[in-house]
Amino acid sequence: MSKDQTSDLLKFLDAFPEETRETALWLRELVWDLYPGTNELIYDSYNAVAFGWSPTTKFGQVFCGIAVMRSNYNIHFNFFRGSELSDPDGMLLGEGKQYRYILVKNKKDFPKMYMKKMMKEAHANSMSKIKSPKDIANGLTITKAIYAKKRKPAVEKK
Repeated sequence: MSKDQTSDLLKFLDAFPEETRETALWLRELVWDLYPGTNELIYDSYNAVAFGWSPTTKFGQVFCGIAVMRSNYNIHFNFFRGSELSDPDGMLLGEGKQYRYILVKNKKDFPKMYMKKMMKEAHANSMSKIKSPKDIANGLTITKAIYAKKRKPAVEKK
């Protein structure tokens, strides 16, 4: 599977409004175009459809991702180890030990150049944590988990 493998993701995003789906898929294209040699890991969880990119097939190596929240359709463009990033303009939200994100309302307002710099730093940080070069995989799309029974119902489509 690869960037072109979208069947699971499209199925998971089907419950969301068209604008939300389009924005999430636009962000996906942006990351894939910049990091085609990484792997997309997809999670259809109880509170969000989340997908992130990792140089390995392990969640712990995810350097950036997208979470489409079921409760309010907010889209988080996130950095799993965002607390370790410089974030010179202070754009990243979050107070936890690791996770940082920005809310993406639409394509037009997405700070593309800034996020490209943040992705570059996050990717380098992720690569520095790889213990063995054998762990690196290239260009895969992997559905890691589906939590259908635990899933909160999505807000009805508008």
